[in-house]
Amino acid sequence: MTATEFNATDVRIERWFRSLTRAGQVIVKDGRLALLTSYGREIDSAPLSAVTARRRWFLAADSAIASVNGVRYRLTMGQRNRRPGGAAPVRSFLEALRGGGADTAVAYGHRELRTPTP
Repeated sequence: MTATEFNATDVRIERWFRSLTRAGQVIVKDGRLALLTSYGREIDSAPLSAVTARRRWFLAADSAIASVNGVRYRLTMGQRNRRPGGAAPVRSFLEALRGGGADTAVAYGHRELRTPTP
C-alpha cells in the first residue's frame, strides 16, 4: 500500500467545541490515520487499529466523529465546495478506514422511534 488510500483537504477538525483548524487535511495511508493542520503540522495520528469512526444521525451529512488514540474529533469535510447531500467524502473516508481494519459503524439514517412504555 504505497498509494494514499484517502486524502481530504479543507476539512474542519474540532475537538468538540474547540475548532483546531478550518482547512485541515485527513490522510489514510499505509495503515495509519493522520490529522493535519492547514500548515501541515500533525494534530494527531494513529494506526487504524486504534481508530474508531462513525457518522451520527444528529450531525450534518458531511460530518463524522473519529476517535484517535481515545481523543474524539469531529471531522467536517467539503467545507469550501459544498454539494447537496455532501456525504460522498465522509462515505469514502469510512470505507477507507473499514478497508484498513478500523472500527466503523453504519450511519443512522433516521432517528429510531419507539412507543412509550407504561
